[in-house]
Parts: sequence; C-alpha cells; structure tokens
Amino acid sequence: MGPITARTILALSAAALFTASPARAELINAANPETIKAVVESQGWPATMVAKPGDDPYIESSRNGLKFLVLFMNCEEGQRCKTLQYYMGFSDAKDVTLERLNQWNKEKRFARAYKDDAGDPVLEMDVDLDFAGIPRENVGETFNTWASLMDSFREYVFEK
Repeated sequence: MGPITARTILALSAAALFTASPARAELINAANPETIKAVVESQGWPATMVAKPGDDPYIESSRNGLKFLVLFMNCEEGQRCKTLQYYMGFSDAKDVTLERLNQWNKEKRFARAYKDDAGDPVLEMDVDLDFAGIPRENVGETFNTWASLMDSFREYVFEK
C-alpha cells in the first residue's frame, strides 16, 4: 500500500460524505393542486378537480361511500395556495346535539366537528403545507389520518 496523500484523504472524505447523506424526500405543497390530486388518487380514491374562475380550487372525492372535499385555502387569486382543509358533512344527521359534537372535539385530535349553517354535523381537518411543503409520505399520512377520522365520525354521528 502506498503513502496516504492529501488527495487520497480528500477522495475518501468525499466518498463518505456522499454515501452518508440521506436521500432527499420530495416535498409537497398546496401551490399546485394537480400534485395534491395525484396524492389523493395514490390513496386509491377518485379525485375530481373543481376550479371556478374567481374561487379557490377544491377536489371532490370519496372513500368507502363517504364523500369529502379537499379545499385549497390561503390562496392568492385562486392560485399559489398554502394550506388544505379536508371537509365532510352529514345532511341526514341534524339531530346530533352540540354537546355530542363538543364531546367529539374534547376526545379527538387533528380534526374538529361542529354544525354548519344548515345544522348539519361536519368534520374539518387543516393541513399546513406552506413554504417548501412537507414530504410526500407525510401528506399521504394526513389522508390516512383523515380516513380514520371520517370512519370514526360517521360511527359517532349515527351511534344511538
């Protein structure tokens, strides 16, 4: 083995640096609604983009018979959105009391329940994707959390 030179040390250091650095995760934000639509579809759920002039875009979707929306929020003129809100409601459960919804909010995390202006119980979950965004896997995980909350909320609202 020959002498260890500065060049050898530099080459070994560079090789160690490249092999030690973790792979960069793809960051997702809400600026491009089509990216979020693709994440919804990757969950195996249908996704229809709705974009009306002058309004912020949203996605209509469903899972196990439960319809829900992915609303793009904190947008600049309907574009370059910063946050998402997952939203669902039940127009056939107006008899759910506010006390019952308050109990939901007391016991559950990540989403809140209330009665909308029509008296329907609704569930909302906010997701902040501002700045560079969050890893794609984390966005997918927010949808997994949302799916679990939707199932629980349906059971809770219709429980006798």
